[in-house]
Amino acid sequence: MTARGSGFAAALRGQIRGQVREAEPLARYSTYRIGGPATVVHPAGGEDVGTALRMAHEGGIPWFIVGLGSNILLPDEGLDALVIRMGKGLDLLRGDGERWTVGAGLPAPLAARRTAAAGFAGLHIFVGVPGTAGGGVYMNAGCHGGEWAEVVETVTVVDAAGRDAVLSRAEVPFTYRRSGLDGRVVIETTVRLRPAEQHWLDEEIAEMFEWRQRGTPFNQPCCGSVFKNPEGPSWQREDGPRTAGQLIEAAGLKGHRIGGAEISPMHGNYFVNTGDATAADVRALIDHAQRVVTERFGVRLEPEVKVIGARGEYLNPEG
Repeated sequence: MTARGSGFAAALRGQIRGQVREAEPLARYSTYRIGGPATVVHPAGGEDVGTALRMAHEGGIPWFIVGLGSNILLPDEGLDALVIRMGKGLDLLRGDGERWTVGAGLPAPLAARRTAAAGFAGLHIFVGVPGTAGGGVYMNAGCHGGEWAEVVETVTVVDAAGRDAVLSRAEVPFTYRRSGLDGRVVIETTVRLRPAEQHWLDEEIAEMFEWRQRGTPFNQPCCGSVFKNPEGPSWQREDGPRTAGQLIEAAGLKGHRIGGAEISPMHGNYFVNTGDATAADVRALIDHAQRVVTERFGVRLEPEVKVIGARGEYLNPEG
């Protein structure tokens, strides 16, 4: 059974308050603007997420969560899995002193600006990161020397059977670019921020946003960073290329194209859709960059982008 069956979609409509859209092009939900059709649920709240997951579980149907779609590569043929879009209805932001509750569907840049405007630092570093708070927590996203794990106090999750739980920070096994919350969906998180001078926050926000806009090709469809920065000898040496982008640039790959996918001339770790790229084009470009960098520098680049299969599975589970 797949989520594309009209009977399953009708059953969903009878049980949730939000919307159910059939044969919805997934390119609309990906910053790559790549992806075929699927059945997509737009929950009206956390209860809808739990209900949709329970019904998928009972029907033996896989599921897949998408926020702003900024760190994923969806398949050209679409998904047989049920897609749950985390957005409006899950975009709460509420402050109580230094403690803030952030809904999983709230865009991280919006959380950054609103908490900074209230005089608090901690989320302000995410002002230029094109993703949701839920995706940020699930992937332990980071930038400018910080990451979500540093501010999280609790995470509210729902498991594959639709059961919810509130986990303390100590119960979430955060590591670099991972939360360890596999098989669970982040509904909201509470974070502990720190008060800061407003003029400093305003300057930091402006500087980080300007840096992000200047150094990365967000005027073209892309997923953000394609590869994680490597660890080991390459990462630790003091001279020569160290980051994924520097290694790709040093290998002479900036501007290299396969089909409609291109390694950005602006930044070696950003692969852009020049207009008609397919998921197959991007995957081929990823494989090519890995092979060339390994041959030149002996470093195996590990993907940060999640390559998704037709049933919503990660095709690069180590990523």
